[in-house]
Amino acid sequence: MWRHVAANALTLFVVLLFLAAGAVLWGVERWSAPGPLAQAICLRVDSGSTMRRVAADLSDKGAISSPLLFRIGTDYGGYVPLLKAGSYRIPEGASMEEIAAIITRGGANTCGTEIVWRIGVTRTQAQIRDLDPVSGQYVELAAFDPLSGEAPPPLYAEIRDRPDTTFRVVVAEGTTAWQVVQALDAIDVLEGDATAVPPEGTLAPRDYPIVPGTSVDALLARMAEIQSAILAEAWEGRAPDLPFDTPQEALTLASIVEKETAIPEERPLVASVLVNRLRRGDMRLQFDPTIIYGITRGQGVLDRPIRQSDIAGETERRLHGEILYNTYQIDGLPAGPIANPGQDAIEAAVNPAETDYLYFVADGSGGHAFAATLEEHNRNVARLRAIEAAQQAGGGDDAEGQGGADAP
Repeated sequence: MWRHVAANALTLFVVLLFLAAGAVLWGVERWSAPGPLAQAICLRVDSGSTMRRVAADLSDKGAISSPLLFRIGTDYGGYVPLLKAGSYRIPEGASMEEIAAIITRGGANTCGTEIVWRIGVTRTQAQIRDLDPVSGQYVELAAFDPLSGEAPPPLYAEIRDRPDTTFRVVVAEGTTAWQVVQALDAIDVLEGDATAVPPEGTLAPRDYPIVPGTSVDALLARMAEIQSAILAEAWEGRAPDLPFDTPQEALTLASIVEKETAIPEERPLVASVLVNRLRRGDMRLQFDPTIIYGITRGQGVLDRPIRQSDIAGETERRLHGEILYNTYQIDGLPAGPIANPGQDAIEAAVNPAETDYLYFVADGSGGHAFAATLEEHNRNVARLRAIEAAQQAGGGDDAEGQGGADAP
């Protein structure tokens, strides 16, 4: 009898063991299998939230089929202590394993709202944006000019004070150091004002994620450090026999390239015109942006056409006592950079295209026509004037103004 009972007990144990093993295998399969989410969602995890609460929220949103299995999987996998507050994009069909990784991979928001300050050459704009989880694209909710003196829209304070809002500063190529400082000083999530305007050209134009409470000086130091590294690396790999001797001169040349064209493939060509003129030694550079910088010294934009008195250097001399930047009036490079050049312009400056170009002018389509001789350049200018005349006769927009070195 006892032998019979023992045999039955052993059989029952084996059955239970197989059932348990089957349940584990089923659970493992469900844990890593595609989930039921039909389209991407934005999941917000509040500060102090628990995995139980997150599991319930995911279940309510249709992202998981079993809150219990999700809790067991995150507990067994060691995810529970790694849960971070934030907003996370959960893609359609994400498995429970993938979701657990998304909400614990370091707390970086992949969804939700962000405020971006875009510092440009002609204006600075603050954008309040929200990520559409389905398309993966940001939708602008509001925008304003932080330098206008007007109060931001009410939505701004609400979004700014959310714990999961992210912040970025985007500095465009061709901005001046003064413009960057003015914009940063107006960003209320940054601490303090700049103690000084950094030297022109030394701030790297790019995208900077920021954290509220960061000081303006600290952010400027980060920009300067990145630009210094970019310039050092480019200078190390420079072409031989350049007609300038220092990284600072390369930065100056790069800033002119940056102001003359925004088309990536044209930057080495514009740089070649500069380099070819410097090598000749008997041609001044004659670039319009240097006239403008000589007048403004980077503090704002020149809101009028260039006049003959500007070209003659009279305006720069009257305002500043001497001509340091107007390349129609001085030989060689100006006294220093005229803007903050981006990495592509810096690399073009130290590795210009090998051409015999000495001139270029706008081609009427947004780009430039390059020429090696004055005769060819004059034909390009005549072609541009014809395009401009046709556009004016047809009521269209004016073609781009002259974008390069004039004939001497």
